[in-house]
Amino acid sequence: MIFLLGGMLMVAGAGCYVMMWQQRVVCWIFLVGSVMFSLMQTMQVYTGTELVLRRLKNIQGLASLLFVISGVLMADSAYGFFRPMFDNITDYIEIVYNKWVVLLLVAALLEVYTTHRINNELSKKNLKE
Repeated sequence: MIFLLGGMLMVAGAGCYVMMWQQRVVCWIFLVGSVMFSLMQTMQVYTGTELVLRRLKNIQGLASLLFVISGVLMADSAYGFFRPMFDNITDYIEIVYNKWVVLLLVAALLEVYTTHRINNELSKKNLKE
């Protein structure tokens, strides 16, 4: 339940942020959703011995981390938390500002890939048994 709620909050937060509706509020909704989603996903451990499935779960862990970092960067884009760390605003814009989009895209692609592959590997394993 928490996993699904986290996913829905992520989608709603990212969608509203992109549509520029209450960006200072929905960035926190996205961040809370990504933390909920990531925590529930990392609690789903694979205790088997197959190397492929263990590797895919590790990649999912990386995707979860990228979701949370993208939430932090989304909040930074709304509030400018990291702006004082840079002497020049151009450097801040080139390095940090709105880079949450890239991390979110990479995390989403990794998540789709690993979910598909894990499902595929588990169905192959069930066919063998």
